[in-house]
Amino acid sequence: MPEGKGYQRLKAQTTVEEVLNVAIDFERTARDFYSGMIPKVSKNIRYLVEELAGEEQEHFRLFTELLERDDMMQVLETEIERPVNDHKFSDCIHLPDMGENPDDQAILQYAMMREHAAMEQYGALAESTPEGPIKTLFQFLANEETKHKVELEKLYYEIVHSGGV
Repeated sequence: MPEGKGYQRLKAQTTVEEVLNVAIDFERTARDFYSGMIPKVSKNIRYLVEELAGEEQEHFRLFTELLERDDMMQVLETEIERPVNDHKFSDCIHLPDMGENPDDQAILQYAMMREHAAMEQYGALAESTPEGPIKTLFQFLANEETKHKVELEKLYYEIVHSGGV
């Protein structure tokens, strides 16, 4: 059966609740990934992986608390435009197997990719959600993820191109 314009329009829509649930999964898997990497990574980046696990836990908490607020029921049902890069963000929920001795460079590349996907997703969501606490949270997280990405890129350059920290 051919997909018409109506179907495409519906596919392009999602609810704020669906977006928050995907974001919760995104942050939970990131937290679990980084927490699991702490004992496996080199001492050079262990502090960073610990920080990333803590930051992802905080993002998970913020989304979860927002989703559970009684005053958010009507907002959660609001339909918004699905971000263009939604599939890339959702793909990040599937974690790579880095093995028992992960390479610092591979960990940093993965972290930069996740931060980039989150930065794009939260930025797009901030533009499409109605004014209020959810929009504010997406704006805050888009800025946070941008800062994290810049920090990771600096560290990556130090480790990969300068021979270590």
